[in-house]
Amino acid sequence: MKKSIGIDIGGTKIAVGIITESGELLHRTEVKSDPSDRENMFTQVVIAVEQVLEGASISEIEGIGVGVPGKVDRENGIAVYQNNLPWQQFPIAARLQEQFGAKTITIDNDVCMAAFAEWKTAKGKTNETFVYVTISTGIACSIIHHGSFFRGAGFAGELGLIPVLSKEGNERLEILAAGPGIEKIAGIPTKDVFTGYLNGSQEFLSIINEVTGHLAQGLYSISSLIDPHKMVFGGSVIVNNPFMLELIKEKLKIYQLPEQQHLLEQMSISTLAQNNGVVGAGLRAFEEI
Repeated sequence: MKKSIGIDIGGTKIAVGIITESGELLHRTEVKSDPSDRENMFTQVVIAVEQVLEGASISEIEGIGVGVPGKVDRENGIAVYQNNLPWQQFPIAARLQEQFGAKTITIDNDVCMAAFAEWKTAKGKTNETFVYVTISTGIACSIIHHGSFFRGAGFAGELGLIPVLSKEGNERLEILAAGPGIEKIAGIPTKDVFTGYLNGSQEFLSIINEVTGHLAQGLYSISSLIDPHKMVFGGSVIVNNPFMLELIKEKLKIYQLPEQQHLLEQMSISTLAQNNGVVGAGLRAFEEI
């Protein structure tokens, strides 16, 4: 049985797992990120990989896949730019190779890694357009068109940067609808906002209606620009609050023409929960798209 290591690197945590070629997660570990310094951050990655390798040898591993936030140079294995890590122009692939001596190391944007896992799980077709959207501490998407990632000049998919209309005027979607944005608007932790909503509080009903309305605006730009066949949602905000999807669909339908509404029946929430980044990174160690 072929095995790889998948690494999902974020601003708050680093998740690492051993993955089979079929996408089975055999073992997983998680450590806190340390974005105070580029070397401290790398040390945490090394610790997580060493933990997942306990009782195993790197010689048994076909390769390592790494998901990193922001812009990456895949060909040269460099983390180019992130807004939540101190790794501008950081040679992550070379450093991991030096540390572990893996056969191959594949890096990509973390949302692309998660999207790949979702596409494989959904048995994505190579004649379709598939979109993965993450709603968590940030908002972003990744597009797989006819079996290949759509990357643009290297920064495609930054859905959270799209401006949407709010009561205060135009603002970036991420500011209004990601976890920290919801917390800022409400003045209390995001999870408490959702608890209040589910308990029927009028104040929180209003906030969640606004948030899902903003998300519908952003998603309509995707619906109109690329008319995808399927769309899967991940990220803690929506995975932990799946009722959001129906609210989003109701609001999105208002914007859509009848010819666009086929998408509504093809929108779903990830079944991989918080493991899609690790699984996708591991799978990408076996194959490139």
